Amino acid sequence: MTLFVLTPLTRQDLEEIWDYLAADHRDAAERVLGRIEAAIAKLAQTPGMGHPREDLADRQHRFFLVYSYLIVYRSNTQPLEIIRVLHASRDVRTLLGLQQDDP
Repeated sequence: MTLFVLTPLTRQDLEEIWDYLAADHRDAAERVLGRIEAAIAKLAQTPGMGHPREDLADRQHRFFLVYSYLIVYRSNTQPLEIIRVLHASRDVRTLLGLQQDDP
């Protein structure tokens, strides 16, 4: 049984993270991607580990930090759906397609 699925955007995110890190240090890229993959597998077993971030998304989305990367997922899906893996310094709301609330 598959415990999680990666969206096409997630696969692209992981490739971009690898390419960016491996350009300077291949070992670092392997280490970071390995930790992200391990975290995704652990989240699939215990989806409640992540946290909602109402400042970034609605309550359907949960977040789990690995180094400087946010794993964005929906904990109420079976198998667990990994939406994106984004560097925390990026505009996460925009990349998730969510708009800022008007004041």
